[in-house]
Amino acid sequence: MTRAATRMKPEASMTMDQAEHAAEVLKTVAHPLRLRIVAILCEGDEHVTGLSERLGVPQAIVSQQLRLLRMRRLVVVTRENGFAHYHLAEKQLRTLVGCMQRCRVP
Repeated sequence: MTRAATRMKPEASMTMDQAEHAAEVLKTVAHPLRLRIVAILCEGDEHVTGLSERLGVPQAIVSQQLRLLRMRRLVVVTRENGFAHYHLAEKQLRTLVGCMQRCRVP
């Protein structure tokens, strides 16, 4: 085995629990709108109206997608002054989104 292969092995190995969690995270964000929501939340907290305006999508649809992200515990909500503010619960999503943003667009 080469030195490079030896260095990569610990990072490349994954337990079944880790693989199952990663697959669930990937399934959840594998929707264009949810991925865009996560990308915005990587920049900082946002409320539903702000997300709706930035995405150009009706608030009801954004709320529905946020509900799915909350159910998977990828985002959390705090309520303040009548607004629900969303932020990332899974901080590693920043790395995932950064990787996806560097992918080539066909």
